[in-house]
Amino acid sequence: MVIRDASRRGSNVSWSRRLVPYVFVAPNLAIFLTFIIFQMTNGQSPANGTNKVKFLIHVTTGADNPTKAALAFLVARTAAEEGHHVDMFLAGDAVLLLRDAVLNSVTGVGTGVLSEHYKVLAEKGVKFYLSGNSSKARGLTIEELQGKPASFALPTVL
Repeated sequence: MVIRDASRRGSNVSWSRRLVPYVFVAPNLAIFLTFIIFQMTNGQSPANGTNKVKFLIHVTTGADNPTKAALAFLVARTAAEEGHHVDMFLAGDAVLLLRDAVLNSVTGVGTGVLSEHYKVLAEKGVKFYLSGNSSKARGLTIEELQGKPASFALPTVL
């Protein structure tokens, strides 16, 4: 049985077909990314020197939702530990995650401690690009980024 969209008369696109991407990707982002990594590497680990993939992880969630914020860093950490090239772009409230006080206080439910993820990411050479406009609007300064693999950037840099 196929359920049709009554609001679009004459439409041949079923509800189930249009909702599949949203139902699958939204609640299962980490699983989806793992699937993509597996598919792109044909099941081989890049840690063995094969099929390295380049990732850009865009984070907009700040400390107000520690589980989502830590999840983004966990996904980046997992990819980096598997030998993939990872860059992170932080925008919106996420730029504040690199402040020392915030970095050391965020712990997600089931997604780990942000500072632990950050430490591994920094050791693996992951670069953090922070939205210049978001940082300026939230009062984040270059001095607060000293010693971190981070810089202000516009999306065009990526």
